[in-house]
Amino acid sequence: MKVFVVLALIVATASAGFVTPSQEAVHPRDLAAILAQPEGIQGRITNGKDAAEGQFPYQVGLSFSSSSGGWWCGGSLIDNTWILTAAHCTSGATGVTAYLGATVRTSPKLSYTVDKSNFVQHKSYSSLTLANDISLIKIPSVSYTSYISNIALPKISSSYSTYSGVNAIASGWGLISDSATAVNSQLQYAQLQVIDNSVCAKTYGSLTVTSKTICTATPSGTSTCSGDSGGPLVADGVLIGVTSFVHKNGCQSGAPAGFVRVTYFLDWIKENSGVAS
Repeated sequence: MKVFVVLALIVATASAGFVTPSQEAVHPRDLAAILAQPEGIQGRITNGKDAAEGQFPYQVGLSFSSSSGGWWCGGSLIDNTWILTAAHCTSGATGVTAYLGATVRTSPKLSYTVDKSNFVQHKSYSSLTLANDISLIKIPSVSYTSYISNIALPKISSSYSTYSGVNAIASGWGLISDSATAVNSQLQYAQLQVIDNSVCAKTYGSLTVTSKTICTATPSGTSTCSGDSGGPLVADGVLIGVTSFVHKNGCQSGAPAGFVRVTYFLDWIKENSGVAS
């Protein structure tokens, strides 16, 4: 588990009048260790629904490898050569296999394996504050089909939208509860309502929840969770969020789920991939 509070930061932020990083927020990738889940792929949309084949053609499964083991994340195809995911997914990885067009996790229509030289991780990503939790992965060019196609990025004109009250869809593979012990191989999804950042900050604090963040309510324990990291949050056919953090008490705790706010990073995405909204 990553350490979220260090003495130096406490001293610095206290003297400056800022709030220290939240001890409640944790990247979904790290949650399994906290909840003592079994080793291996940890992925779920808790209390979600099974997706139909071709329902989410932009959804990508990402199997990362490193010298110390592997982990599973999600991603979104934003162009025929670029995948958008979370920085805490690419962090520490030496390579990744991208699964495209899959509904059953192990049966993609297409897969590519690339090394870390194809990663563009945000240079200001902080595992301490969870800020700038965004990365790009370049893959060989794919041809779009009914099972594999890109998701649109928000328009620049949407940059000032809070999306508060909007119903959005998160998707990913995996388990069905915090206590589940078997990986669900079927792609799942859930409808989640975006909430005001001011509401989300009451749980995680204003240093974690910023203008770069978007949060959703998690009614009845319906939420993103471990393995869904980096996956999409989509509203009206537009990618508005990248799965970033949940509450340390688990995905069914009822606390808000946190995402990277895509509108904030439109310039960064364009500068590093050439993909524009």
